[in-house]
Amino acid sequence: MKIDLNGNVIEEQKAVVSVYDHGFLYGMGLFETFRTYGGRPFLLEWHLERLAAGCRELDICYVPDPNRLQFQIRRLLEANELTDAYFRFTVTAGTDILGLPAEPYKHPSEVLYVKPLPPVDSSVYVSGKPLQLLESRRNSPEGTIRHKSLHYMNNILAKQELRRYPWAGQAEGLLLDARGFLSEGIVSNVFFVRGGELHTPSAETGLLPGITRRYVMTAARETGLSVSEGLYKWEDLTGADEVFLTNSIQEIIPVTRLFDREGNGHAVGDGLAGPITGRLLSWYRNACSGEDKAAEAKEVNDER
Repeated sequence: MKIDLNGNVIEEQKAVVSVYDHGFLYGMGLFETFRTYGGRPFLLEWHLERLAAGCRELDICYVPDPNRLQFQIRRLLEANELTDAYFRFTVTAGTDILGLPAEPYKHPSEVLYVKPLPPVDSSVYVSGKPLQLLESRRNSPEGTIRHKSLHYMNNILAKQELRRYPWAGQAEGLLLDARGFLSEGIVSNVFFVRGGELHTPSAETGLLPGITRRYVMTAARETGLSVSEGLYKWEDLTGADEVFLTNSIQEIIPVTRLFDREGNGHAVGDGLAGPITGRLLSWYRNACSGEDKAAEAKEVNDER
């Protein structure tokens, strides 16, 4: 694949950063993942808004340029002969001294990675996937709120734990916070529906405030659904009518089976994607394609 390193399109094997880059030395850097639809990145403005806020907190002198990035995305799609793709945009702190910095990072590096979208198993959006409760706990964020940073050991350890559960094939792993409240999936945010109302864990649990999470909450409220952020327990999921996950690549994924750490399984609803989950997914996909959303909004409201 060809990727973009500091504005230059190069073969991925030739892309290198300095061993003195503080992204490499200390994990000082941020990234955003998103996908394109018809060649257009969805919710790019929100992704760059989050990235800019993170750079300010990490004292990285970087302001994203949406127009420049749009051009780089189109150029990489063309260079790799792709219509649509998965993108990761990374900003590292850049090269500095060996040791903690005394001043702001003034020379960050940019990397725009691209790869083909993963194959889509359309059946998962009907039959759903499992969610496995993990022992690993969501660590507390280093700053005021969790950023999508290069510090990913917590997620990797959780992914390694997930492999230890033989019954949890194709499952997403669920992290609790240190107090035992629901936080998030390894690469997703978690929602559940109970009594026609939508619930999702609070950012207080240390979760990453995902862009798709934000969009689903906004869309749900616009359609008349009640949305609550709060502190929830595992029993809130097992007692839910519907459960689903969100991320920018897989969109909205129904969860139809829950596993605890002993392998005890619990079916969610009737074992298929619930009606509110289905309506929100349809609404989301219409938004991605730019189609009129009024009809889908009415359907979600009627379902409630």
